[in-house]
Amino acid sequence: MADKLDKTDLKILRILQENSKITNLDLSKKIGLSPAPTLERVKKLENNRVILSYHAQVNPQMLGLNVKTFVLVSLAWKRENALNNFLEKIQRIDEITECYIITGEADFLMKIVCKDLPTYEQLLFKTLSQIDEIERLRTLMTLSTVKDSKILPFDYEEK
Repeated sequence: MADKLDKTDLKILRILQENSKITNLDLSKKIGLSPAPTLERVKKLENNRVILSYHAQVNPQMLGLNVKTFVLVSLAWKRENALNNFLEKIQRIDEITECYIITGEADFLMKIVCKDLPTYEQLLFKTLSQIDEIERLRTLMTLSTVKDSKILPFDYEEK
């Protein structure tokens, strides 16, 4: 799909990643089109699933969510239907905000956000360790965030 995007589409994507609250009028001024074709282009990007959604980025600390961990998960593949059972169970755990199938020393990488260390400990011992399909867990505790970009690494000026 990237090869079907022209320079104007790429400008729109860059601007909306920086500020999705921009008005259509301001967006149209920045890309050099009138508001109607600008809106048409944005709708086309949405309809073609280039733009998936719009979100407010919320500061987790302001909500009292002070612990972010990444957990490496190795599955017990010998268990019947291990993958599907595991995926079904983690969907119900709100603290798991992201989960990826990975290669290397584990099968999955999960991002977990919670209130504090006792809450994480409870989640680890009372919830995650009770999932029969998990063979091994390894926690990587974050200390601070040094980069958290929401702008995808793409040459928006290449066309």
